Amino acid sequence: MNNTAFMKNHHAFLIGISLFICGCSERHEIENPEETPIDIEIMIGNLSSDTESISLTLSAEGSSRDDLDRWGVTYGTEEDRTKGTDKTAEGKPADSSAEVTVTGLEDNTVYFIWGWAEGNNGERIWTEGCSEIITKQKLVIKDPIKLIGKVIGTVYSVDYDHGNVSSTTVNTIHNVFDGKFDTYFASYDRSGTWVGMDLGEKHVITKIGYSPRISQEGRVQLAVIEGANKPDFSDALPIYMIKEAASSGTMHHKEVDCSMGFRYVRYVSPNNVRCNLAELEFYGYPAEGDESRLYQVTDLPTVVINTPDAQEITSKEYELSSNVYIISENGTNLLKTSETGVRGRGNASWDFPKKPYRLKFSSRQSPLGAPASAKKWTLINNYGDKTLMRNILAFEVSRRVGQSYTPFCHPVDLIVNGEYRGCYQLCDQVEAADGRVEAKDGYLIEIDAYAYSEDVWFSSGKGTPVTIKHPDEDDITSQQKAFITNYFNKMETAVFSSDFTDDTNGYRKYLDLDSFLRNFIVGEFCGNTDTYWSVYMYKDNADGKLFTGPAWDYDLAFENDARTYPINSLTDFIYCSRGSVASEAVRSMVTRIVKNDPEAKKRLIEIWEAACTEGKLTELNSLVDETKELLLESQELNFKRWDILNQTVHQNFQALGSYEAEVQVVKQYINGRLDKFDQLINNL
Repeated sequence: MNNTAFMKNHHAFLIGISLFICGCSERHEIENPEETPIDIEIMIGNLSSDTESISLTLSAEGSSRDDLDRWGVTYGTEEDRTKGTDKTAEGKPADSSAEVTVTGLEDNTVYFIWGWAEGNNGERIWTEGCSEIITKQKLVIKDPIKLIGKVIGTVYSVDYDHGNVSSTTVNTIHNVFDGKFDTYFASYDRSGTWVGMDLGEKHVITKIGYSPRISQEGRVQLAVIEGANKPDFSDALPIYMIKEAASSGTMHHKEVDCSMGFRYVRYVSPNNVRCNLAELEFYGYPAEGDESRLYQVTDLPTVVINTPDAQEITSKEYELSSNVYIISENGTNLLKTSETGVRGRGNASWDFPKKPYRLKFSSRQSPLGAPASAKKWTLINNYGDKTLMRNILAFEVSRRVGQSYTPFCHPVDLIVNGEYRGCYQLCDQVEAADGRVEAKDGYLIEIDAYAYSEDVWFSSGKGTPVTIKHPDEDDITSQQKAFITNYFNKMETAVFSSDFTDDTNGYRKYLDLDSFLRNFIVGEFCGNTDTYWSVYMYKDNADGKLFTGPAWDYDLAFENDARTYPINSLTDFIYCSRGSVASEAVRSMVTRIVKNDPEAKKRLIEIWEAACTEGKLTELNSLVDETKELLLESQELNFKRWDILNQTVHQNFQALGSYEAEVQVVKQYINGRLDKFDQLINNL
């Protein structure tokens, strides 16, 4: 039964009583009208249970709390408190509240609970009603047996002996259940293939066994074992992942820690290996199971995407309506969504083998404790960032510098249609919305090198390409487009005017200085080559100024770009470097503000000093160490999937061959940048 607590008196976890005479066992009329009435209300809240315990909060309100000496609860399996057992709470009612835990209970059992308080005469004041709750059911681990069922899987195998042709008679899925190590299943397609069983009814899987094809030991590495209750595996969840190569000619058995029952189970081939599996076994027992314990690939949350008919995500424009699951909190929390739109995203990052994605839930969600409740979320791939943490660090710099909004992000492991895709970051979608960019009634724009390919954009008077993100192409009117184009041009013109520092007519009339300078610090301190070729700006309403931010797209920061390496050897800011990517108009605009406006220079130093002291920017390397530990297992799997530690990809200027070495580059850069940036702004 579900762990559902409810109140028989329909007061939803609250039991309230009005007491008149200390020591009465039920509510009744005052026998002596001259005695002072006692004013107290006792409540039970936050009621929850486990298999053998109940936890609750006992609280008291009222002016007479100090007159009572003891309090507690009485509990039992019968709706008769005289047959119950007492549990005394810590402290007294005067303490206002106490946490109470009752242990040694039976699982899957209804318990009734009453709250009480005692005066100095030892007589109790009881509540009128009681709380009722069911303890969780223990997962009964029956003796697991080797399971049998209908063999299911990819239809076409490969016939190696006749020119690698497609076959349905040799090297088929049935070979993995024949008990022979010298036969195997090899699929015709190199990826997206699988083999498994229809068990006929739900089973809790307790153990798996596998053996790779003879001499193909590495082919099982990163294989995902899934369970499902729909034959198309559209509701599949992982129950195990094979993380290492395995010797052939022998069975490898692994315990499975997942409490959910599945009818369909399967082995999903790692990418590009044609399964090449010799033997597969499942052990377990028939049971519905529950969702109390699910499998996470590592300590990071696991995101699972199951697209219709396991279609590959190949478009940035067209969404696939998919089932998306997020498993977190050590497998005890499951976010289940259906009809979630999934498509590609990004510009240069979309061309990488490891693809980035955009999710659009059918209803608002706050995954992993994110501040915003929204439909749109992103999965950032970080392909060229071999620390897998540069965006995490840049967003933290943004917070410590004091930007009004910094996107939420959390590292996750990603599985798509049963195939492990690597370590990603689940992040906010940058959009005008509650909990994100506060510009729902205004405008969100981006100085954008790719603006020419967007639906709604304009070129400024100085030739700067600008994409209009909000209102979007479906909602924006010609008047709104003209307004924001005009406003941006006024700001730009004011920056280049002779009286640009004038408080009344200068650029500060149009541009919020603090947000511009904070964004400048984030970009320059982090070493982002693209700071001024991809920068968001927003205007919260028609009368408001143009604000700069949020920070976004920092995978090339922290010394990860051949075009600006070595950053700390540059004699000026990065944006001034020929290696940086920015239009001449934007470069000149930044120079006018940061170098030629005395008020801006003064304010820049103030913000920087506050970030170093109050924002503790000087302690950033502690976060690097913490994040490295958090990512340790996930990064290892990621670089087994994407074997690039010895390659230069994207804008890498070196390949150091190890994760530890890549992290050290970031730490050394931060140490040097703290001193270098301090020198640069104090020499303006």
